[in-house]
Amino acid sequence: MTPGDKKLYLFLLVPAILVLLLFVGAPICQSIFLSFHRDIIALPQLKTPFVGLDNFGELLRDPVARHSFLITVIFVATTTSFELLIGLLIALLINHRFPGRGALRACVLIPWAIPTVVSAQMWRFLFNDAYGMINYVIFGVESARYIPWLAMPGTALSALIIADIWKTSSFAALLILAGLQVIPDELYRAARVDGAGSWRRFWHITWPLIRPALLVALLFRTIDAFRVFDLAFVMTPGGPADATNVLQLYGYKKMFVEGWMGYGSAISVSVFLIVLVLAIIYLRTIGRHLMEARA
Repeated sequence: MTPGDKKLYLFLLVPAILVLLLFVGAPICQSIFLSFHRDIIALPQLKTPFVGLDNFGELLRDPVARHSFLITVIFVATTTSFELLIGLLIALLINHRFPGRGALRACVLIPWAIPTVVSAQMWRFLFNDAYGMINYVIFGVESARYIPWLAMPGTALSALIIADIWKTSSFAALLILAGLQVIPDELYRAARVDGAGSWRRFWHITWPLIRPALLVALLFRTIDAFRVFDLAFVMTPGGPADATNVLQLYGYKKMFVEGWMGYGSAISVSVFLIVLVLAIIYLRTIGRHLMEARA
């Protein structure tokens, strides 16, 4: 690569870097700045120029914030586990050659292609206790029994989890399928010659070689699940009884409903730091597994 090529590459990168700084870097810096201030829109007389870490200390003492964090952890752990499992099964299925495989792959990606707000609204209709299709399927059209799925704390979070699993399992399947595509067929043919069955071929060939792809899927899905907002906002708005009040939704309520800009920014910055730490841990793990796989 000549010095002229390097200058050309840097010149071509400048627009992308400027866009990232404008639409990503600037909001992050503004949120960090506000998190160190007590800024209340409705009560400007109580605005404090600088309060240091007081907002974060109040966040640690806030029982609603601790409850929201617990709800978020439950949501992330459950959805990520099921999405990876279902995604693995889907990827193993569509990796085989059979008539109509291309059409099936396209159909699998439909839930992921639907905007989250649209899919959330669809699932809100499905779980509706008065006219929802799920109650009709379980109890029948003529039955007077029904379950208020979105009106009870136990079932509301479950409904949210089901909706997220339905939408994003296909994304995990796509990432895992990419890992399956790079496994040489010669390994499977050699294993069949040696008399290895389907389970032994999966456990000794497929599983070790797709672990990097699984870790990449785990990284993306964990980060995305921790940032969940629109699904909860449309389906339940955090209710009932804060049963689906995830951290991002709680920060939105503090900022744009109650007007506590500084405290809401502290919540957003905390979510950002949690996601950053998880990303670093996952990336180090992925790097180690990639080095082991190459060795």
